[in-house]
Amino acid sequence: MFATIHIPGALRPFAGGRSQVKIETSETTLRNALEALWTLYPGIRDRVVTEQGEIREHINVFVGDEDVRYTGGLATPLPAGAEISIVPAISGGEEGTKGSCRDVPPLSRSPFSLLRLIRWAFLRPLTPDPFRRVGR
Repeated sequence: MFATIHIPGALRPFAGGRSQVKIETSETTLRNALEALWTLYPGIRDRVVTEQGEIREHINVFVGDEDVRYTGGLATPLPAGAEISIVPAISGGEEGTKGSCRDVPPLSRSPFSLLRLIRWAFLRPLTPDPFRRVGR
């Protein structure tokens, strides 16, 4: 049985620059497929699972379109020709800073709400006005 594992950009240096790896595995669980991947590319293991062998909190693994957190974790059964995707969670930024999501006007289902968002995105000043007086 073959499984295709999609490697995210951040882990490609540990997989010889490959974006996907085809693994032949005789077993039919996610754990076996990932262990076969780690045999070929051991540098990926510590970035995907913890020392206890569980998937790291900020790594999402999908079999097909299903998140394995809801289908049995590493014991998730693999269908023939499974597509496994390793997706690191992306977050960042500082809460409450200018340019964060808090500055975006709220949306409703009204078409005028979309126009307000477009106007906010294109007409807001990109840099502070040096001639504007702040306070007195």
